[in-house]
Parts: sequence; structure tokens; C-alpha cells
Amino acid sequence: MRRLALLAAGAVATSAAPAAANEVVITVTNVRSADGVVRACMTTKESIFPRCIKDADSHRTVVPAGQTVTIRFTGVKPGNYAIALLHDENNNGKADRTLGMIPKEGYGFSRDAKVSMGPPKFGDAVFTHGTDKQRLTIKMRYW
Repeated sequence: MRRLALLAAGAVATSAAPAAANEVVITVTNVRSADGVVRACMTTKESIFPRCIKDADSHRTVVPAGQTVTIRFTGVKPGNYAIALLHDENNNGKADRTLGMIPKEGYGFSRDAKVSMGPPKFGDAVFTHGTDKQRLTIKMRYW
């Protein structure tokens, strides 16, 4: 009887593992306020990054803002991805700008890719997701 219980416990643990393996977990730090939401988008398509809302196959989510935010993408296939984040403080669904080009709200990218006269290129933000659970930390940046 005891052996059967151990086998059953092993089967449960094994069946839960694949779901976690296809997951990317992002910890977002340096969020300046709990106002609004954090919008996250993860894509494999270099040609549309960072505007991956145009990618029907991208992983996207919106979570409440807070000092530290955790974002989970599940069902992620192995491949090369880049992530773009927006701290949409007024929750209007867009990146607000001053003088048409200076971001008024926070932003962040995988690999903490830097912004210089525009968003980073896909190659600066790309990371490879394999079959294991992936954990990333992205620092929110503000002008």
C-alpha cells in the first residue's frame, strides 16, 4: 500500500513538471508607483519588436502595478524571445510621450536592453528559452 502511495505521488509530481517547464517568469523591479498597470509583451518576431501587439502569436498580459511586479507567461515554446514592458500609469493603453518622443511612463526590456534614441533592437533584448522554467528580472526605467 505504501509503495502505491509513493507511485501515485510521483505521478502527480511528474505530470505537474511539464507545465512549469514551459513558463517564463518575470520579476519587474523599480516600478515608481502602484498607479495603473504594467503591460508586457513577449515575441519571437524581430521585425515587429517592440510593438509585439501586432504579433498574433505573441504572449501578452496586463497586471496591476506595484513596487515589484511578477508576470508569468505559460505555454511558452522553446525559441528566441524579446520582452517589452510599459508601466501604463494612467491605464490608457498607450505609451504617453512628452514632445512626441520622450517617454512619460516607465518602460523595460528583456536583458535590460538600453534605450538610445528609440527602443532597443530585438538583438539587444533577445534571450533563448529552452525547455526549463525561465526566470528573468527587468528593471523599469523612467526619464
